[in-house]
Amino acid sequence: MLIGNAGKDPEVRYIGSGPERMKVATFSIATTERYRDRTGAVREHTEWHNIVSWNSLADFVEKYVRKGALLYVEGHIRTRVWTGRSNEERTSVQIAAETVRILGRRQETDEKARYGGDNPDRAAETGIAAEAISAARTVCTGPEEEDGLPF
Repeated sequence: MLIGNAGKDPEVRYIGSGPERMKVATFSIATTERYRDRTGAVREHTEWHNIVSWNSLADFVEKYVRKGALLYVEGHIRTRVWTGRSNEERTSVQIAAETVRILGRRQETDEKARYGGDNPDRAAETGIAAEAISAARTVCTGPEEEDGLPF
């Protein structure tokens, strides 16, 4: 489970052809840890995570995720190892997303601070579509396990 800000708009592509064609959306999020060191100074450490989503979740990500959005991502870690162009072994770590939830966007946060809340009528007047606010509350998940349990 990660909570962080999207580093860029998602990149969407298709894999395969015909009935096996699958949509994949990739993006990155940054998580920041704040702590005090031994001297009492506040320090920050930012970690970048590569996220990959498939099919209907990729549709959701393509439509609603934008750079700067505060996201909740739940999934599992996938490590890929391959041989690079100069025959060196390369490794990539990704989070295969099962759930992506938009917690907020910077623009929405600024509007809430300015106008005190997230009233959809007021939001529409200030340039934020009510649909975007509704989407921010939407959870899109991947397929459930055979027994219907999420774990």
